[in-house]
Order: sequence, then C-alpha cells, then structure tokens
Amino acid sequence: MKILITGSAGFIGSALSIKLLDRGDEVTGLDNHNDYYDPKLKEARLARHLDHSNYTHIRGDIEDRELMVDLFSKEKFDAVVNLAAQAGVRYSLENPFAYIDTNLVGFGNILEGCRHNEVGHLVYASSSSVYGSNTKIPFSVHDNVDHPVSLYAATKKANELMAHTYSHLYALPTTGLRFFTVYGPWDRPDMALQKFTQAILAGEKIKVFNYGKHRRDFTYIDDIVESVARVIDKPAASNPEWDGDNPDSGSSKAPWRVYNIGNNNPVELMDYIEALEKALGVKAEKELLPIQPGDVPDTYADVDNLVKDFGYKPTACMETGVQRFAQWYKGYYSVR
Repeated sequence: MKILITGSAGFIGSALSIKLLDRGDEVTGLDNHNDYYDPKLKEARLARHLDHSNYTHIRGDIEDRELMVDLFSKEKFDAVVNLAAQAGVRYSLENPFAYIDTNLVGFGNILEGCRHNEVGHLVYASSSSVYGSNTKIPFSVHDNVDHPVSLYAATKKANELMAHTYSHLYALPTTGLRFFTVYGPWDRPDMALQKFTQAILAGEKIKVFNYGKHRRDFTYIDDIVESVARVIDKPAASNPEWDGDNPDSGSSKAPWRVYNIGNNNPVELMDYIEALEKALGVKAEKELLPIQPGDVPDTYADVDNLVKDFGYKPTACMETGVQRFAQWYKGYYSVR
C-alpha cells in the first residue's frame, strides 16, 4: 500500500516506517522536527530508513493547511497513520496552545485530507490518558471516557470524537489506538525511562512521583508497531448491533473503532526502576514526591477487542524490554 505516516521521525513513527517498508509498503513520512526534545535524536531515528527506496520524507507540519491539501491531492494515499502530536501530560500544563494547534487543528487537516481524497483507512494515535478519572480497571474501550484530567488527554478524546464525525458523515473508516506507556530503544528523552537513566548514570536522584505507587501498563515498542501494522490492514467497520439506547463507547454504526494497545499486565513503578537498575548495574537514589497534576495512579489495558479482531496480544517481558533499552542508550549516548 501507499501509506502516509505523520510524525515519522518520532519514536513510534520511525519504528512503524521500518516495519512497513520491510513488508513492502511505500511510505511517505511527514515530520516537523521541532525542538520539543533534541532534534538530533529525530535525525538519528530517521537515518535508519531515510535512504530506503520506498521511503519519501517531507519536513513539514500537519498544522500547515496548504501543505496538507497539496500533499493529499498529489499522492492519493491508500491509508494514513497520524502519529504527529504534541505529546506529554505535564508539558500541556505549561504550553496548552501547542496541543490545541497540533492535536486539534492539525488533526482537522488530516481528516479533511482523507475525506477529499478517498483514503481507505485513517489510523491515529489516541492515548490511555483518555481514561482520566476512571477507576474501574482494566480500562475497557467500552467504558465512558468523559472525564480527562489533562489537556493532552482532552485533545486525544477530541480526536476520537472528530474522527467519529467524519466516519459518520463521510463513511471514512477511522481507527483510534489508545497506546499505553510505550517504551524501548529510541524513545523520547522526556519519558521516564530516559530521564531515570540519565539521572542514575549521573549519580543524581530520580524523581519518583506518587511516592512510587504508580502502576503502568508498559508496552514495548515492537508490540506497538506490530499492532498498528495489523490495524492498518483491516479498515474499521460499522457495528450493526450498535444501539443508541445503550451506546457502546468502542464502536458505532459508522465505520469507527477504538482499541487499547497495552501489555495487559500493569507493573509497579518501583519494579520498573529495579529492572532499570539491574540493566544499568547502578543503584538509583530516589526522591519520593506526591502525584503530579494531570497524572493518574494506575493504567491497565483490556485488550480483548484487539485479540478478537486482530489475533494479536502484546506480550513483551518488561525486564527484557528495559534491558534492550539500556543497551541502546549506552550505545547511542556512548556510555561506558
């Protein structure tokens, strides 16, 4: 297929580009290479697939309406995977307009491009953060998610609603993927694993929020890209049994679906840190702090629908994944 991946120099976008190129797809990547974190890391990720004969890279922004109109009209993509977004819960407290501009305005441009150019399937990144104040676990796509606790989460929920509208009005198949704490080699410097690693190796204290009582459904990058690749190949379908008197939050009469992509196995944050200490061979000094605004205590993905519809369940072992990350980190940053 001919596939557009936005955010293609990002953590997930780059890994997905490699996956799709390896299986024979033609990939166009779009990324704005902003400085939310060190652009050198984005360039290094991109270098892994930039010279592939079936890969084309565009440096641009999904907020640029003129660029998006031109790109969609010229290329006529079979499928689009929107991974471009302003990420991070805490940063959304400091710079809310970055989330509004990219996650809402930019996503609107994506939807319009798909609508007007007969794209066969739009797959887009949502987030486990949409579950917000929900306390019933595991989190299910059939649960109501109307109580986000950060602007980042609200924009991801808004993406799901915007996509549903286009699925309903224009029969555009859209699938939202609620990613649960993705980690692994090449991940973002603002994520816990890199921040912890940098501090531990520098002999500095690591900041452990909620006094270490967080539980997270850590999901290894390889499981994420395998799931996304399978979803791309099976456009969202309508649910003929959907009932407006008892609405299912995970499906619709329109060709619209959402899925959890998680390991279905929450891990205590202290166990995650212990695995990192073992992988690095260094003990961490910890500064225990209260829970941060916008954070939730636990995440836990119900992946029954993913298994039923795509025959896949993320299974990577957390300890093995952290070990692979540590090996990559030492190599990339030349740590002895």
